[in-house]
Amino acid sequence: MDEKDTEALIGSRTESDRSPLSDGENIAAKFTLYKRRWFILFVLCLLNCSNAVLWLTFAPVADQTAEYLKVSLDLVNWLSLVYMVVAIFFSFITTWMLDSLGLRFSLILGSWLNMLGSVLRVVGVLTWIPQWAVFPMVMGGQTLCALAQPLVIFAPTKLAALWFPDDQRATANTIASMANPLGMLFANIFSPMIIHYTNNLLMLLIIYAIPATIACFLATVGIRERVPPTPPSASVVTSSTEPFLQGVKLLLKNKAYMILLVCFGSGIGVFTCFYTLLEQILCINGYSNDFAGICGACSIVFGVAGAGVLGLYVDETKHFTEVTKISMCLTSLGCTAFAVVSQLRDMKVAVGTACAWFGLFGCSVYPIAMELGVECSYPVGEATSSGLIFISGQIQSVIYMVLLQALTKPLTDSTISVCVTGGDANLNWTVPALVMAGLCTVGTCCFVLFFHTDYRRLRAEAAASPKNVTDRTREGDTCANSTGA
Repeated sequence: MDEKDTEALIGSRTESDRSPLSDGENIAAKFTLYKRRWFILFVLCLLNCSNAVLWLTFAPVADQTAEYLKVSLDLVNWLSLVYMVVAIFFSFITTWMLDSLGLRFSLILGSWLNMLGSVLRVVGVLTWIPQWAVFPMVMGGQTLCALAQPLVIFAPTKLAALWFPDDQRATANTIASMANPLGMLFANIFSPMIIHYTNNLLMLLIIYAIPATIACFLATVGIRERVPPTPPSASVVTSSTEPFLQGVKLLLKNKAYMILLVCFGSGIGVFTCFYTLLEQILCINGYSNDFAGICGACSIVFGVAGAGVLGLYVDETKHFTEVTKISMCLTSLGCTAFAVVSQLRDMKVAVGTACAWFGLFGCSVYPIAMELGVECSYPVGEATSSGLIFISGQIQSVIYMVLLQALTKPLTDSTISVCVTGGDANLNWTVPALVMAGLCTVGTCCFVLFFHTDYRRLRAEAAASPKNVTDRTREGDTCANSTGA
């Protein structure tokens, strides 16, 4: 990154984005932590989890949804795919909003979009709605929720940087980021359960609208500040929130960041394909849908547990690069093992173990890699650096999905298949599974060999390391006295 460009970017910060400490005090004097940072983290977790539940509401009950809405399964699949399409086209706007308009505005806007989308879905299936309007209204609700997704997906790194000290950032980012796969897990567990006991899609949508409404209320009423009155670390004082295009320009010139963008984005693409195609790959070899669901759930549970351990470890050691490289290597090993054992019959233990292994390292490395992106791209805004990696992952997800589906061939001998739809569903996934493992391995090798970076944010903080850090609770405007307001 060019030093002149970096200095210009730091100098371009507007007065409204600076923490009060930077205007009249020595930045090395004292930084303050506020207990309400945990409340904001809780709101983001609830919002992230709710958005993921709304995303995958219909996927585990696709047949029942198609019957209730009187549409085809292809249209039901679009209720999930709309998230991916919206993310590709609107993520740039979202990153600009987070780094320019601030975390508070973005979280409140995201919570309202999430809540309004969930409510519109409920209204869409009410009995007095004309049949021709049912699916468009449900899709409209999904689209509003999809617009909220980038706002909450990109927020963890921003929240961790603004409100948490350097020894808590990775943990905070991990907690907020892992709320999303937890939402995916809840949707896969509770959607079939609710439909089974109620036999009513309306009740399912009402239940899922409740956490979205609670998250919206808490965000609107409880998040009252754009930034903390006093920054938690030196990086907050010098990091950039605008201009957005200047930040993107710096990222495109940053070799280390671009390697991370492409290689880890490829990993996100492989991870998306794994969860999307898991059931189809397994059912053709005689594994039931229930077993595929267990494998997916185990992958997420192990990933969340692993993320917690890695977050604490990285906060303590600052080994961002080492952890990311080792985790990606182990993820490639798990993906390769799955590609092999999933083609064998009666290997449930091996298949389940491979899925758990893949999730343990593939899912848990996500927040660490996002923090690494911030470290190697500092002082570019946190939402911009993490947002572009997410966009890269979404684009590569679409490319990989098209490629893998094109590599399938009709299966001539499908006597052991338990795919519920039969016919065209009996496809040979051996080659696509191996190609998926190959893509994961190639991306990992390129990252391990070519990625090297200095931790720019940690270096900047070391130059202005404070002696005293206090942790006290301040409520409302009473904190203004300590900031000279």
